[in-house]
Amino acid sequence: MKKILLYSFALSFILVGCSDNENNMPSQQDSPMNNGHMGGGNDGNQGMGGMGGGMMGQGNIPSLESSEGVTELPIPPVLEKQQGQEFDYEVTAQEGSTEFFEGISTDTFGYNGDLLGPTLKLEQGESVDVKITNNLDEPTTFHWHGLEVPGEIDGGPHGEIQPGDSRIITLEADQPAATLWYHPHVHGSTAEQVFKGLSGMLLIDESSGSTSELPNEYGVDDIPLIFQDRLFDENKQLDYNRLMNPDGTLGDISIVNGTINPKLTVTQPVMRFRILNGANARNYTFRLSNGASFTQIASDGGLLDEPVETDALTLAASERAEILIDFSSMTDEESLAIINDEGVELLPFDVALDGAPAGSAQMWTADEPFVSEEERTMPVTKEIELFGMMEMVTINGKTFDPDRIDLRQQQGVTEVWEVYNEPDMMGGMIHPFHIHGTQFKIISRDGKEPAPNEQGFKDSVRVEPGERVKLLVTFPEKGVFVFHCHILEHEDNGMMGQIEVY
Repeated sequence: MKKILLYSFALSFILVGCSDNENNMPSQQDSPMNNGHMGGGNDGNQGMGGMGGGMMGQGNIPSLESSEGVTELPIPPVLEKQQGQEFDYEVTAQEGSTEFFEGISTDTFGYNGDLLGPTLKLEQGESVDVKITNNLDEPTTFHWHGLEVPGEIDGGPHGEIQPGDSRIITLEADQPAATLWYHPHVHGSTAEQVFKGLSGMLLIDESSGSTSELPNEYGVDDIPLIFQDRLFDENKQLDYNRLMNPDGTLGDISIVNGTINPKLTVTQPVMRFRILNGANARNYTFRLSNGASFTQIASDGGLLDEPVETDALTLAASERAEILIDFSSMTDEESLAIINDEGVELLPFDVALDGAPAGSAQMWTADEPFVSEEERTMPVTKEIELFGMMEMVTINGKTFDPDRIDLRQQQGVTEVWEVYNEPDMMGGMIHPFHIHGTQFKIISRDGKEPAPNEQGFKDSVRVEPGERVKLLVTFPEKGVFVFHCHILEHEDNGMMGQIEVY
C-alpha cells in the first residue's frame, strides 16, 4: 500500500538517481573493473557499487568525448499498430547504414530501420501479437528484457530465428508500468549485434483511467534516453571483431539515441527521462552539470517504493531508471547538461520553455516496508557464484551449456537467491547480474538493508567483488530462462546459466 502525496516542484532540478553517503566520487567511474563504492548524493543511502579501482583485462578505460551539442536529439518513434493484419505490431532486425560522421556511411544493424529500433508501448494488462522477422544474414533472437513472459517467447539463446524467417508471438503486459527494452540474445553473438545497433525501448504505460500526474506525453515531456559508447576504426566503421575486448568492449565516443554530439531542446517546465544503459560493458554515473540534486522515481521494474533525492545516478549495463528535471527556474542564458563523473557533457540542454506553469507531480510515501519481515528472514535456497574475467568466466564453476539445466524453481513460488561475486587475485570485477522472466526484490547487500533507491523491482543488479546480494525471486511464467552477467562479452563467453520454471 502506498500513500499518495501531491508535491509541487520547487525551483530545483530533479533527476532519477542512485546515491550513497560519500560525497567524493572515485576516478574511472565508468569502468566495470573496481571494488569501491559509489559516491555522490547526500541522503545517507548506500549506493549500488563503485567505479574506481583495478583495470583487469582492459588497460586504461577510455574517456568519452563531450557532446558538442550540434544535433537535436532524435526521439525513437512509437511503433504503430498494423491495420488489416493477423498481428498488431511487426519488429524486423535488418542491416542498414548510419551517418555518424559527416559524409561517411557506417554499416549498422537496426530494428525497422538502420539503427536502434522504434519504441514499443503497451498498456498495463494489454495483450498484443507481434511479428518478429530476421532480415539479417545471421541468426538472431528478440529478447524482451524485463517483460515477464513464458520462456518459449522470452527470446533467450534458445529462441533463435534464422535469416529470412518470421514468427508471431503474444506479449502480455501483466506487470506494473515500467521502462523495459528489447535486444538480441544469440549466444556468442549478442555483444556484436548490440554493438552494431540492435536495441529498442519497450514501455509499459499505466492502465487507462490512471490518476498519475507524472509527465507522460511521449517525445514532449516524457523522453527515452539510450546511452551507449562505441569504438570506430580508422574508416569510421564498427569493426567489432577487430575492436572488441573479451572483458567488455568500451568505446571513446558517446552516443545517445544513436546520435553523436546530441542536444535536447526543452520546452516543458518539468521533464521525465527514461534512462537506459544500453552499453556493452560501461558503467555510467550521471550528474547535472550545475551540481544540483535530483530525485529518483523508478528503477528497472517500475516506480520505487518512495522517490529518492540524490545528486548522482549510477547504472550498470542493462539497468534503467526514470528521472524528473524541473527547468522552470531556468533562463535561456543558463546552461545545463547531463554529465558523467569526469565532467564530460553527455547531453546538453537548450531551454526554450513555452510558458506553461510547472504545476505539480505525484510523489508518494510507503506505509509498509518494501521487503517485509517475513521475506527478509526467508532462508537462502539458491546460491550463485560469479567468477572470472575475459574468456575465463563462470557461474558456479561452469560455463554455459544450452543442454544443461542448472536450477529449477516452481512457478509462483518465491525463493531467496544469494549472489556472490568471488574475487580473484587481482581483486575482481563488478558483474551486473540479470535474471530473465522475473522482476525481483533486493533483500540485502552483505546483510545490510538496500538503499531506498534499490527498493523497487529490478531485473539486473550490480554485484561488487566480494559482495553477497540476496534477492527475492518469483517467476510468474513457466519455461526455461537464463541468468547471466550483462557485460555482453562475459555473457557470450559463457557466464550464463539456465533455470527451469515448472
